[in-house]
Amino acid sequence: MLRIGLTGGIGSGKSTVSALLAERGAVVVDADRIAREVVEPGTPGLAAVVGAFGTGMLAADGSLDRAALAAVVFADPEARQRLDGIVHPLVRARSAELAAAAPADAVVVHDVPLLVETGQASSYDVVVVVEADPAVREGRLVQRGLTAEDARARMAAQASDEQRRAVADVVLDNSGTLEQLAGQVDRFWAERVAPVTG
Repeated sequence: MLRIGLTGGIGSGKSTVSALLAERGAVVVDADRIAREVVEPGTPGLAAVVGAFGTGMLAADGSLDRAALAAVVFADPEARQRLDGIVHPLVRARSAELAAAAPADAVVVHDVPLLVETGQASSYDVVVVVEADPAVREGRLVQRGLTAEDARARMAAQASDEQRRAVADVVLDNSGTLEQLAGQVDRFWAERVAPVTG
């Protein structure tokens, strides 16, 4: 099994790279998706979040009000640490379960937005970092509905490009077109994945 840690700042296009790797046969373990699953209604994770932050974090249907929670934790580093302390262990445990279920010869891509921030780089055989020009990232986030100010705040709350590069084995630049990005993924697969798995 080849364990790839995939990371990149918000708006960098990490999910696009994840999808491109899945098309090439990788098993993707998506930490963002798992982070949503572990706080769904009825889960111990959601109960813990409500216990820490109050019932104001719940939407009318009993689900997590992500916007309300984001407003609290992005404005308060201590609150974000408290949330991370609840969610990250649940995500890691579920990620390990999913990876363990993959075939022994699989290429398992762990799509982890906060790989650097949570000190997980050494857990992987190869660390791939997706980068994009900050202005490009901000533009993508604004297209998703964030204000430019919110986009910059979320980018600033994460590790810097320099911090990510320090742990990277491979850096993919996603400032250009999808075709350019796919070409870089093809080269990575041919040079770093196929020789190990093929």
